[in-house]
Amino acid sequence: MASAAKEKTYRFTFGPWNISTGADPFGPLVRKELALAAKIREYKRLGFDGVQFHDDDAVEADLDPQATARAASKMKKLLEGEGLFCEFVAPRLWEHPRTIDGGFTSNSAAERRYAIERAKRSIDIANALDCHDLVLWLAREGTYIRESKDPVTAIGRILDAVNSLLEYDQNIRILGEMKPNEPMDQAYLPTPGHFLGLAYRTTHPSRVGVLIESAHSILAGLDPSDDMAYALWHGKLWSVHLNDQNGLKYDQDKTFGSVDLRRAFNTVWVLERGAYDGCIGLDVKAMRTTRAADQTRHLANSRAMFLHLLDVVRGIDAARVESYRSERDYEGLEMYVLSELMGR
Repeated sequence: MASAAKEKTYRFTFGPWNISTGADPFGPLVRKELALAAKIREYKRLGFDGVQFHDDDAVEADLDPQATARAASKMKKLLEGEGLFCEFVAPRLWEHPRTIDGGFTSNSAAERRYAIERAKRSIDIANALDCHDLVLWLAREGTYIRESKDPVTAIGRILDAVNSLLEYDQNIRILGEMKPNEPMDQAYLPTPGHFLGLAYRTTHPSRVGVLIESAHSILAGLDPSDDMAYALWHGKLWSVHLNDQNGLKYDQDKTFGSVDLRRAFNTVWVLERGAYDGCIGLDVKAMRTTRAADQTRHLANSRAMFLHLLDVVRGIDAARVESYRSERDYEGLEMYVLSELMGR
C-alpha cells in the first residue's frame, strides 16, 4: 500500500439522535433529553468534525420557506461557531402522520406529493448549510402485507421521486440508505445493490449513490465490507454508518466492533484500501442502562475502535498477504490476520 494512503486523515460525523434518552418500545426514557445546542457542543470534545441532520433536527418541520431559511441560517451560525460542517440532510418522512403508509410509495397521491415536497425542502435546508448531500432512508417504503401495494408501481414511484429531487437542484447528490426491514415488514429496494440498480435508471446517475450502514447489511444477511466494496467499485459509496449488530434481530446500532471484531476489521480494510474518501459516519446507540454522565461514551468508543483497527490495517504486510493468496494458504492468512488483531 502506498505511503500516501497511510497518511489519509478521516473525518468523523454522527447525528444528534445518537445522544438519546434510551427510550424503547417497551419502556420510557432513562436519561433526560439534551437540547440540540448542548449536543452540538459535544462534537469537538469527542473528536468529531461534522454533523448529520434529519431535516427536523436542523429546522422545525413544515415551516414556510421564509421561516425555514431563517432557522437554517441560525443553525449554520451554530455549526460555524463550533467549527463543524453538515455532512448531509435526510428528510424524516417516517414519523409524520401523512406518511404512515410510506411517502414516495403511498397509495395516496396527496401523501406522495407531501413526501416529495418535504424532501425538496430538505434540499433547501442542506443548501443553506453549505451541504450538497441528501440521504434517503426509505423507512416506510415497503409493506406490512405484500398485497397492499403494487410492487412494480411502487418501484416506479421511488424512481419518479428521486428524479424529481435531481431536477429540483442540479448540484444535490442523492444517497440511498437501504435496510431490508423495520419499521416495515418488508422494504422495497432492501439492499444497496437494489438501489444502485435504480440509480442507473435515474435522469442523472452520476449524482445518485449510497450510504451503507453496517447493521443494515447484517440484517440482510450480508457482510458490510462486501456491500461497501461493491459500492466502491461503482464509485458510489459516498457515506457510511458504522455500527455493529448481534445477529438478524431488530436494528441494534451497537458500538462499532463490539460484536464481531473481524467483521469490523474487514470493514476498515475495505474503506482504507478501496480509497474511500467520504466521512466516517456513526449511527450508534448508548445501552439503555447507560448513565447520563456516560451517554456519549459509545460514540468515543466507536471512533477509537475505528482508529485502532485502522492502525492494524495499515500495519498489515501487503506482500505477505499476496504470498498467502498466491499459495492459496488461507489457513496461514487467517492466522496472520487473527494474530494482528490480537496484537501478537
